Amino acid sequence: MAFDTLAVHAVHNVSAALQHTSAFLAMFQDEAQQVGWDPVALWRQMGLLAKGVVVILFIMSAWSIGVMIDRYIAFNAARKQSRAFAPAVAGALRDGKIEEAIRIAERNKKSHLAKVVTAGLQEFRAHTDSNEISGDQLDASKRALERAEAIVHAELKRGIGSLATIGSTAPFIGLLGTVVGILSAFKKIAETKAAGLASVAGGISEALVTTAVGLFVAIPAVMMYNYFTSKVEAFDVEMDNSSSELVDYFIKRHGKR
Repeated sequence: MAFDTLAVHAVHNVSAALQHTSAFLAMFQDEAQQVGWDPVALWRQMGLLAKGVVVILFIMSAWSIGVMIDRYIAFNAARKQSRAFAPAVAGALRDGKIEEAIRIAERNKKSHLAKVVTAGLQEFRAHTDSNEISGDQLDASKRALERAEAIVHAELKRGIGSLATIGSTAPFIGLLGTVVGILSAFKKIAETKAAGLASVAGGISEALVTTAVGLFVAIPAVMMYNYFTSKVEAFDVEMDNSSSELVDYFIKRHGKR
């Protein structure tokens, strides 16, 4: 008899627990249904500060994408034209045709090598026409090459610094949105006197979205900054080698005079 009583109590307790669990899950589901997780719904749930953070991050993303496209096109054109320019100008200089070498360089205006070589050849030609002494002519040509390298280096790096700035600041701007979202969640809790999912979901969604957008903007910017920086360094080496070879050519040419 006692065993039957215990069994009845156990069944009753299990039934009550299941009812409470079902009620809790139903309440959780109702609260969750009040929060939309698609981009449009998330945007509507955000406060003004969180929206401002997201807008700033998207502007930074658009800027970084523009720089990436611009630098990729410029570097690709420089690489292609330099591959065609190097053997052509080497052949002209081998034959002693400085005017022809200058014309070849001027036809490849997007080539980083052509810009440097043109400056050196034009300076060399100018001093040759004025019949100045060999030492002054050589020094002037070297200075022209150095100036051209500095100018081309600055042109190649145009906009790349902004990628580093965006890559380093975007996560912190996203973190600002995270703080705003958490504050919004606590404000909802204080207003509703409840800590249910519906009362904090909006603030938590703001925090997560702004953090994710900040990382989404920063990661590609950092990766492409490193990529373009390595490309510029390779171009610098190529320009240094071309300048050295051109100076050697000037020295040999004066040795024949």
